Amino acid sequence: MDLVFVDSGQVFTDSLTVAEVFGKQHKDVMRDIRNLECSEEFNQRNFAPIDYTDDRNRTYRKYLIKRDGLAFLVFGYTGSKAAEYKEKYIQAFNSMEEELKKPKALSEREQLIASMKLSLETAEEISHIKSDLDIVKHQVSEELTLNHGQQQTLHHEIKKRVESIKNDYELTKRELYSQIHSHLRRAFAAPKYVFVKRKDFDEALSWVKSWRPLI
Repeated sequence: MDLVFVDSGQVFTDSLTVAEVFGKQHKDVMRDIRNLECSEEFNQRNFAPIDYTDDRNRTYRKYLIKRDGLAFLVFGYTGSKAAEYKEKYIQAFNSMEEELKKPKALSEREQLIASMKLSLETAEEISHIKSDLDIVKHQVSEELTLNHGQQQTLHHEIKKRVESIKNDYELTKRELYSQIHSHLRRAFAAPKYVFVKRKDFDEALSWVKSWRPLI
């Protein structure tokens, strides 16, 4: 006979089992529970009245009993077997409570659900990482200035543009260089041409190739 059982993650015995184990009438155990001199709070926490149906489909009342409630109830029970069964009850409660603490093996369905949940969480994490990377890439793109090769190319185009239009205006080469650099800085919000943003390189080249001075 199982002395204890699990219900909703908690370990119980019941008044029917107590009556059978200690050789008492169930009605007497029920009376003992009702007459216990304990606080109302203790009673409600350790004794839960419920209905059950017997073999003839008749409905009766019994109590679900927790560990502390059992100890309080059977404290005064005596007899040749009373001490033995008190000890067995304690062992049964301890064993069942230890069993509940062990990690529960997942069923195939639970494993599948756990796997799907993990996959969803991983997908969400990857999505967040990609989003963060996109933000970083955008920030880097916004901050990176021309590399050395691009600087040389832009410098060459500036020189080439000045040389190509120097005879079209009554301005010295120095004045042309001064204007093109000044206009380029304003157009691309850069203190010097070497600080033009890398993302604006192609636009800057086109700008230089079509630049004309103010006269």
